[in-house]
Amino acid sequence: IFVNQAPILWYSKRQNTVEASTFGSELLAMRTAVETIEGLRYKLRMLGVPLNEECAIFCDNNSVVLNVKPESSLKKKHVAVNWHRVREAIAAGTIKVTKEDTLRNLSNILTKCLNGPKLREMIGYILWCGCQNGSKC
Repeated sequence: IFVNQAPILWYSKRQNTVEASTFGSELLAMRTAVETIEGLRYKLRMLGVPLNEECAIFCDNNSVVLNVKPESSLKKKHVAVNWHRVREAIAAGTIKVTKEDTLRNLSNILTKCLNGPKLREMIGYILWCGCQNGSKC
């Protein structure tokens, strides 16, 4: 989770359930992100920080991005609770879900084996050290 373009929270956990598809896994992860964001927004409001905009959740799974839109209908009933929870947050204006290109997904740093130059470029986006311009971190 980023606040003012600075990373403040990273969450990684083995899921308690086994999903048959990446759709179910991504939707479960998105619901966890929604709950974390709502908790963080509550704490920030209690500290007097004004929150006027919705939080952006970036997802690299196109079917999840398309299926959480208000006009879509769910065809996979086993993920209904997660799907409704995410759509509730979208309708409340808490979050917005946008498509993230797989090649630019920052979570790949910890979940995929990246070559040296690509790894340095991705770290540069997080640390703002200019690594993406070819300089050393």
